[in-house]
Amino acid sequence: MSLRLLLVRHGLSSFNLEQRIQGRDDLSDLSDEGHRQARAAGEALRGLAIDQVYASPLRRARDTALDLLEAQGAGLSLQLDDDLLEVDLAPWCGLRVPELRERFPDEYQLWATQPDTLRLQRPGGSTYAPIGELMDQARRFIDRLLLNHSPSAEGSQTVLVVAHNAILRCLLLSLLGLDGSGFRRLRIDNASLSVLNLSAGAAGELAVQIESLNGISHLQAEPLGASLPPKGPGARLLLVRHGETDWNRQGRFQGQIDIPLNENGESQAEAAGRFLADVSLQRAYTSSMARPRQTAEAILRSHPGVPLTSVSSLVEIGHGEWEGRLEQEIAAGWPELLAAWKVAPDTVQMPGGETIQNVWERSLAGWQTIAASLNPEETALVVAHDAVNKTILCALLGLGPADIWAVKQGNGGVTVIDYPNGPDEPPLVVCLNQTSHLGGVLDRTAAGAL
Repeated sequence: MSLRLLLVRHGLSSFNLEQRIQGRDDLSDLSDEGHRQARAAGEALRGLAIDQVYASPLRRARDTALDLLEAQGAGLSLQLDDDLLEVDLAPWCGLRVPELRERFPDEYQLWATQPDTLRLQRPGGSTYAPIGELMDQARRFIDRLLLNHSPSAEGSQTVLVVAHNAILRCLLLSLLGLDGSGFRRLRIDNASLSVLNLSAGAAGELAVQIESLNGISHLQAEPLGASLPPKGPGARLLLVRHGETDWNRQGRFQGQIDIPLNENGESQAEAAGRFLADVSLQRAYTSSMARPRQTAEAILRSHPGVPLTSVSSLVEIGHGEWEGRLEQEIAAGWPELLAAWKVAPDTVQMPGGETIQNVWERSLAGWQTIAASLNPEETALVVAHDAVNKTILCALLGLGPADIWAVKQGNGGVTVIDYPNGPDEPPLVVCLNQTSHLGGVLDRTAAGAL
């Protein structure tokens, strides 16, 4: 069985509009725009079979879920769950952010940079760790979720969770096996949609894949509205996987064989170009291979004058003797190695090719060089490959080379990374693997080999 998990943050609230800390106090209502966002999320999920819906009992999340379900139209009931409550920031609730900065400068600095180290004081005088408690809360919810919707059972299920910014981040961190130190690496916008795929891995352990993160395309009030979360301070990089090739479609390992885009891949590249047409770009980079270069050139047709630079360290993983072969051919010749590749890719030395560690080191070096070259106001496009993108994203999320299957990269998918504190500080994964421009909220691109 597989379990698809849909995570939606509540719509824009009255406290969001006023820049007030809301925490788990129930003093904030959905704004008119928040109601519209919730209905838009429901429309985006219309036609998708959902088996169970859980929501925080706080009004802004509960009302988002109710509006969403009405627009979704499947007649689903709602189950409220206290383990989806927002982070407990009781000493700060109701304060506007400028007031919080002024009254509690040291604590606010910790909250903004290292929230897992923040300690607050309860009315009775005891101290507590808001993010530590929230991580425990997230683990409790996940334990019950997996008990009620076991990925090891027969069939498949889809579960929708409607909650809040901080608890959704902690759910994501917990599912990925990360701790609270990664809290500020993730962004969750109002009424955004994130999709995770859970399955029973080898030896019965849970395998988690982020299909997409923090998608907001369904919230466009106008056809040409913003498709990506707005850029904040610091440089921004748009990481795109190349469009489809015939070998992607066939499930053939292509690696460093220079296969061009097929007709569908060209259409995907053009769709990515339309998706990014209104984004201000100053620079563009591509792997030196044909398929990412063709994709980058299609995107840049809407950005005349932006220079395109080839980066050799961003070429796809070298599969060696596997290149050009279908999976069943590899299974016949290297059954144990292929099995290891699927469950422990960091342990595999490709016959005559590379290891994931090789790709990790060169890809990250190329990425970091690009990030360090950007001015804070600049946005750059980077177009590369499945394994390359996965290694970069695993590193940015705080994962390791063993975790590349935890991140999906669809052909023509768009990921956004911000560096709000400069290239030497941890980046922010703004959104990941956005493929709505290719049709729908789910990634339906080819599931072919690398």
